[in-house]
Amino acid sequence: MNLTEATWTEVRDAAPDAALLPVGSTEQHGPHAPLGTDALTAVAVAEAAAERVREAGDPDPVVAPPVHVGVSEEHRAFDGTLWVSPDTFRAYVRETVESLASHGVDRVVLVNGHGGNVEALAEVARRVSRDESTGAYAVSFTWFEAVGEHASDMGHGGKLETALLRRVAPDLVREAEVGSAGDGGSPRWGEWVRGVNLAHDSDEFTDNGVVGDPSAGDAELGAELLDRASESLAAVLDAVRERDRGRR
Repeated sequence: MNLTEATWTEVRDAAPDAALLPVGSTEQHGPHAPLGTDALTAVAVAEAAAERVREAGDPDPVVAPPVHVGVSEEHRAFDGTLWVSPDTFRAYVRETVESLASHGVDRVVLVNGHGGNVEALAEVARRVSRDESTGAYAVSFTWFEAVGEHASDMGHGGKLETALLRRVAPDLVREAEVGSAGDGGSPRWGEWVRGVNLAHDSDEFTDNGVVGDPSAGDAELGAELLDRASESLAAVLDAVRERDRGRR
């Protein structure tokens, strides 16, 4: 059930118990990929996981509207990037989860597509789950951490994100820019000395915002990434639904 497209009476009658809340960002992804990449990929993984759940005959989860702006100040040097403070972001996501719980949708997986959101979402999930007044239980899931051996190839606007975009939103990839995107990018995230990243913002180590080689990410790889991530997410949702909250 896509919450944006459903009516309130349809939600009432379906009485869903669980939700997938996609969380992304609006930030630069090089000259070849859209600013909304992280939200687009999070939504695609959430919808694919929901389809898996339906095909398995389990109750249909709600796919909530995505959170489009995240913790992205590290990309502020690149035009079009939007960001909010971690405090604002945490409050917004937490209150969204609480509003779902007020309607009985009290098991929520935060489906994340942006690395800068990871720390804040983990805290949100803990705080929501510890607040007995709402009865809600939440966990955070980041799709590119759930793709097996491919996870080590994650950059920024690089191989994995370009591959998944070519699978789920090919018309939004500026194919003519892919080659130059890799040439003007960085092979790795950050500027490291003895395990410490000296760079706070991405423009300190990448000229065009890209980290990795986007040309290496084709639609075939994107299909595999979507399959792996959605399979993992469906399993996490099942575990969240079944978990005994009485355990401490």
